[in-house]
Amino acid sequence: MEMKTILQDSTAYAIASVWKQWKRWVILTIMSVIFPFILGYMMEIYRGRDPAPEPGQWVKLFIDGLKLLAAGIIYMVPVIIIILATLIPMLPYLLAVVPAAGELVTGPDIPGSSLILIAGGILLAGIAGIILTLISSIGIVRMARTETFTEAFNMSAILATIARIGWGSYILAMIILLVVIIAITLILWPLDSIPYIGWLIGFFLEVPLTIFEARYMTRIYDEAGE
Repeated sequence: MEMKTILQDSTAYAIASVWKQWKRWVILTIMSVIFPFILGYMMEIYRGRDPAPEPGQWVKLFIDGLKLLAAGIIYMVPVIIIILATLIPMLPYLLAVVPAAGELVTGPDIPGSSLILIAGGILLAGIAGIILTLISSIGIVRMARTETFTEAFNMSAILATIARIGWGSYILAMIILLVVIIAITLILWPLDSIPYIGWLIGFFLEVPLTIFEARYMTRIYDEAGE
């Protein structure tokens, strides 16, 4: 897998999708506010559309966006369950902190064993989240390609796709994507400090970043040769 080529292609694709395409850029930014639309647009990119498509077929985009959102939520259910199972037993200790005469009255300290369980639960949730992200990222592209919602959860097909890409190569590609996103986010962060328009500039720049991510995952998926 030529990561340099994939990064260069994804960057060029994202830039070309908005550069000197001001009307499209504004529309995509507005779509980001009504987020099912931008999620549906990502689904179009996952289908291998090149160059980036013009926004259109609004009903389809909205429905596709809801499908992507629903698939993402379903994949995160195990993580949510782990977190709730970890924290719910701690509620009596947390609720014991009550206001009395304007002051906080603390209840009994949380036992050390419970703190260990909390740490273990959070660690388990993190591991589950990483594994499910690796699986869901391919599953969602598969859903877009097949136009079938249930294919987002076709584990045998998803794992076969990852195996063809190569687990090591795939994990490395996802780490690189994470590093790029964090780096770009840190670069854009100071824009918020610009009075009045900083948030707006950052909001507009989120669009090419979103397109970059979608194109990147599309190229990674295509490495399986499907």
